[in-house]
Amino acid sequence: MADLYINVDEAKLKDDASSSLLHYGSAFYSDIITHAKGIYIYTTSGRRLLDWTSGQMSCLIGHGNPEIVDVITKHAASLDHLFSGMISPPVISLAKRLTGLTPPGLDKAFFLSTGGESNEAAIRLAKFYTGKYEIVGLSASWHGMGGGAVACQYHSGRSGYGPVIPGNYTLAAPNAYRSIFRHPDGTYDWRSELDYGFSLIDRQSTGSLAAVIVEPILSSAGMHPLPSGYLKALKSHCENRGMLLVIDEAQTAIGRAGDMFAFQYDGDGVVPDILTLSKTLGNGLPLSAVVTSDKIATFAKENGYTFYTTHINDPLPAAVGDKVLEIVVRDKLVERSRFLGTILHEELRRLQCRYGCIGDVRGRGLMAGVEIVKDPETKEPGMELGDRIGRKLGDLGLWAQLGTMQSFAGVFRIAPPITISEEELREGLIIMEEAFASTEGTLPRYAGRELTANAERPVRAKL
Repeated sequence: MADLYINVDEAKLKDDASSSLLHYGSAFYSDIITHAKGIYIYTTSGRRLLDWTSGQMSCLIGHGNPEIVDVITKHAASLDHLFSGMISPPVISLAKRLTGLTPPGLDKAFFLSTGGESNEAAIRLAKFYTGKYEIVGLSASWHGMGGGAVACQYHSGRSGYGPVIPGNYTLAAPNAYRSIFRHPDGTYDWRSELDYGFSLIDRQSTGSLAAVIVEPILSSAGMHPLPSGYLKALKSHCENRGMLLVIDEAQTAIGRAGDMFAFQYDGDGVVPDILTLSKTLGNGLPLSAVVTSDKIATFAKENGYTFYTTHINDPLPAAVGDKVLEIVVRDKLVERSRFLGTILHEELRRLQCRYGCIGDVRGRGLMAGVEIVKDPETKEPGMELGDRIGRKLGDLGLWAQLGTMQSFAGVFRIAPPITISEEELREGLIIMEEAFASTEGTLPRYAGRELTANAERPVRAKL
């Protein structure tokens, strides 16, 4: 299909945007996007950019995926939207397919629009089931813009809006690179940090702790994976206090982080009481899910739990989600994400060896964070430097978002569609190398093409 906006007047569009669009917390990208296909996006001027954020971390299987386009076309024509109390074949099929992929204990699902909405529903369900109201979140978390989600997230957006819903507490967000909790040998002591955090919460709680909500990889915090064993320890803390564990996998699920669901990474059998999905499930369409146990679902049904919205269990987005899951399983994209993720992280660590401004590389699968610092010893955030590197990346044909809010500390968040080929992945890595090499202040650790002695290049693993 031809580009719908191939002959637009860019200057007029920018004037119209300036005069009519309300800003909502993010500066608009300088170019206007007119087309997206596969792993690329295109601007009014005809520039092509590798999309290394999958839109808003959502287009898991690529822009304009022909199978998704076909599903949308057919359902827009025959089964798009229904009364909220009605169910339809795509909704039932999606629920059956999804709960066939989740482990026992995640047995029943319903479907909403956004990730924030699914987290609102999960928080409301946790409060209803436990009969308690206090919610614990991580100090650099992001769970959405509704009242309940905003109250238990601490990444940004709390100042200037008045009081939030009462009964919310915070645990220190795990950060192996920057946390002050250290063992004598300097390694990260996350367990003491977690235990200490709960000791403070116990002192503040009124005795009504309902749930903890966490992401397996804290994306908005700067792509920090929870340490190995963290979820098991967290689940134990929850059980000891009669709390539920809610896991928000808006960005990490359906193969993005190298497992079907990122909470499965440790392989220790930890299962959340409630799982929320969004972004990757809809491949860019507004679709989210709340999944929970038969026990909680039965209690909710028998006692009148309510979360009734206009677009709950809508057939058209459900049909898209069902097709996304089908494609991911059929094409073995989870395994693909794990394999290509090994290459991505290996090459990013190689860049780290070559440029002192890369303070940390982290993440899993096709989900990575590259933290930019002014000085690798002091770890002072390099926001201005990161911004210049980001502009250079865009000039060279790669879109990779730099987070500049305080809890990001200047981190490039990388999450291309998991349908990316190895050649396309390496194309982006070559652009990254060129951007770092041609931007002043990146602290190169080599003379010419040779690495210095204190920055040896890692040996490439055999895959």
